[in-house]
Amino acid sequence: MKRREFLKTTYKISALFGAGFVLGNLDDLLFAQETNYDLIAIKGGEPDVMFDIGIEALGGMKKFINKGQKVVIKPNIGWDTVPERAANTNPKLVARIIEHCYNAGAKEVYVLDHTCDEWQRCYKNSGIEKAAKDTKAKVVPANSESYYQEIEIPQGKVLKKTKEHEIILSSDIFINVPVLKNHGGTTLTIAMKNLMGNVWDRRYWHRNDLHQCIADFATYRKPTLNIVDAYRVMKTNGPRGVSTDDVTLMKSQLISTDIVAVDTAATKLFGLNPNDIRYINIAAEMKIGRKDIENLNIKRITV
Repeated sequence: MKRREFLKTTYKISALFGAGFVLGNLDDLLFAQETNYDLIAIKGGEPDVMFDIGIEALGGMKKFINKGQKVVIKPNIGWDTVPERAANTNPKLVARIIEHCYNAGAKEVYVLDHTCDEWQRCYKNSGIEKAAKDTKAKVVPANSESYYQEIEIPQGKVLKKTKEHEIILSSDIFINVPVLKNHGGTTLTIAMKNLMGNVWDRRYWHRNDLHQCIADFATYRKPTLNIVDAYRVMKTNGPRGVSTDDVTLMKSQLISTDIVAVDTAATKLFGLNPNDIRYINIAAEMKIGRKDIENLNIKRITV
C-alpha cells in the first residue's frame, strides 16, 4: 500500500477544533495547497501519528531539510526517569522525527542533551537513546565542557556569551523538541527553556536573571522547527516530577518555526496565561517571535 493510501485509510481527522465544521476527506488536511501556517496544533492521537499529520500540514519535512544536510534534534533528556513520568520528551515522537529527517534527505541526524541527572542513565531510561539508535540517528554525549565552544550573543542583555555544544554549532538544521511541563523556577518549561540543554554553564543563567537569559539565548539561533510534546504533561512537581500522579494525558502536539508563538500556545494549552510567564513576555518585547497568536494563521487538527 502506498503511503498516501495508507494515510487516507488509517488516519481519520474528525474536526478542526474551534473551526466549527467536520472534515469529510483527509485530502483536505494532508494534501491541501495551503501549507503556510504559522503554527500547527494537533490533539487526540499518538505522538508519532500526530507528527505525521502535523508536518504534512506544514508542508512536509522536505520544506525544511535539503538533501545531504546535517540535522541535530534536541529533545529534553534531562532526567533519569521513564517516559510515563513525562519529565523527558516522548521517545516515539523523537523516533518519528528522525525518520522524517532521513526521508527528506538528511545525511546525518544527531540527538543530544546536556542532562541534569547522570547522562547515560538519562539517555537509557528516557527511552530516547534506543528510539534514536533504532532509527539510525547518532546519539552523542554532552557531559563534558570539551564538547562546547564559546559563542558571542550580540543581542543579549544579560547573557552576552556562553558555550554551546559543537554538534549544534556545526549543524545545518536544528530541531527543538521540548516536553511541556511544570517547572519550579519558571512555572513552565517549553521550547525556549529547552535550549538550556544546548549550553555548558547553566548556573550562570540561574544566578543572573533566568528569564532574561532564556530570552537572550533565543536571539542567537532560532531553531528550524519547534515541536512541543504535550502527549503526557507534568502538571505539578516539575521539572523532574515525583510520580505518575503528577502527569495528565493530554495527547496534544504543537509545531511552529516561531519559538515565541509555540511557547505562547503551549502555555494556553497548559491552562495558564502567557502574560504570567516572564520569559515569554521578554522574548516578545525583544521581537524574537510573536506572542499575538490570535493574529497568526493556525491549523487546528483533531485526530
